[in-house]
Amino acid sequence: MMRARLDPIALAVLHHRLAAIAEEMGVRLGQSAFSPNIKERHDYSCALFDARGGLVAQAAHIPVHLGSTPLSVRAAIAAHRLLPGDVVVVNDPFAGGTHLPDLTLVAPVHDRSRRLLGFVANRAHHADMGGMTPGSMPLAREIHQEGFRLPPVRLVRAGTLDSDVLALFLANTRVPDERCGDLEAQRAALAVGVERLVELAEDLGALRLARGMEALQRYSERLTAASLRALPSGVYRAVDFLDDDGIRVGPIPLRVAIRLSGGRARIDFSGSAPQVEGSLNANYAVTLSAAMYVFLALAPEPIPANDGVMRRLEVHAPAGSVVNARFPAAVAGGNVETSQRIVDVMLRALAAAAPDRIPAASCGSMNNLALGGFDRSRARSFSYYETVAGGAGGGPLGAGAAGIHTHMTNTLNTPIEALEAYYPVRVTSYRVRRGSGGDGRHRGGDGLVRELTILCPAEATLLTERRRSSPWGLAGGGSGKRGRNLLVHKGRVRALPGKVNLRIEVGDTIRLETPGGGGFGKRASRRRRPLP
Repeated sequence: MMRARLDPIALAVLHHRLAAIAEEMGVRLGQSAFSPNIKERHDYSCALFDARGGLVAQAAHIPVHLGSTPLSVRAAIAAHRLLPGDVVVVNDPFAGGTHLPDLTLVAPVHDRSRRLLGFVANRAHHADMGGMTPGSMPLAREIHQEGFRLPPVRLVRAGTLDSDVLALFLANTRVPDERCGDLEAQRAALAVGVERLVELAEDLGALRLARGMEALQRYSERLTAASLRALPSGVYRAVDFLDDDGIRVGPIPLRVAIRLSGGRARIDFSGSAPQVEGSLNANYAVTLSAAMYVFLALAPEPIPANDGVMRRLEVHAPAGSVVNARFPAAVAGGNVETSQRIVDVMLRALAAAAPDRIPAASCGSMNNLALGGFDRSRARSFSYYETVAGGAGGGPLGAGAAGIHTHMTNTLNTPIEALEAYYPVRVTSYRVRRGSGGDGRHRGGDGLVRELTILCPAEATLLTERRRSSPWGLAGGGSGKRGRNLLVHKGRVRALPGKVNLRIEVGDTIRLETPGGGGFGKRASRRRRPLP
């Protein structure tokens, strides 16, 4: 293929036109979805890929989804010769997925002469995919206990839904009507992406579009190289810890050595813990996502997030480690918790290279709560899942934000009105956890208090971190407060572990107090004026 010759303005316009397609896909997905987790929390992501499966544009959705979705797209391409009207579905973490609730749909895009233009994909978190407990986030010891695992299979063939694949999928969830509705929303989003990309090819011409996609990737590669060259060359090391894996007591170390040289970065996780018995194992796709996120966030100017960024990053994660687990490891928590700690340890290492840009540690946990059972008042099963925000770390330029999803998550909360209307729960407290951010010249943001009273017998899973260790401060700033999980049963308050499955009785209350962010810098001391 000839190298593209687009002027900077044409390149910027093409980038925004492609990204706008991904954003429109997200709007369709959110508006069409059935479950509150997707409709209200926006726990989904959309992206566009070139004809080789390389990422070319994405919406501003969830980092842990977007950096790993390219591996699912490549797995779909490798498994099938995709024809017009086909759709592949996959959630296998060992085929580019993240964890089983994240269901990825991939569709090829052909022009009217059946020439392949590229691919569109979306990933959405389904609130139940079977497994040991409602919500499919159990304290499992292997992936088979976590739920229904789909390798890349055709869900739609030449525009016709494969009813056998759908039936198999719906038979393995506690809430099939909800899953069917969310799956149809994902298909609707793909249809928008296909239609808009075909229109763009008709406007620009298929060859010019292909050259433009290549040019965008090379542009992002150049920007990434320039961003890395602006940092001092050298090797930067750090260690951070996960509390435990829910099965055995921790701490679980994550170690990184980041070598910066010649506009490239090598991120080496040698020395990190072997894969663990519980579910905090991250697969390689999740670790790649975290690395891509860190260097995009570190860049002094925005870089279009596409395949070109990763051309300048080399990620070495030893196979069989907690950051590159082997089958059949349990991985539900690796996606939501270990991904956060990978970001923490990389930022801690890079603080020596860019002290004027790196903030203190943020909350460090997605504070996962899954809850399910049979709602007698509505005569149906339910499965509720949510992540609860925490505090952002203070940084060189100012204080951290309070009550915000940070780093690898980018969802909303479930509004109280939607939560109480759809599930048998009552929200009895939802507020900022004052004073939980770390002290310093720039304070860390405060966490949240989220308290739910359950109105029917249920089973709950908590998968949380930073309950034993605190989010660290930087440049002399103080640590943020650790999180706490509490159960109120018949008036008695009981502290819960960071990771636990438990039976809930009618009237029980679950209370999450999420961690605050670390503080940045020493607070200036106030001199007392001498007495007159």
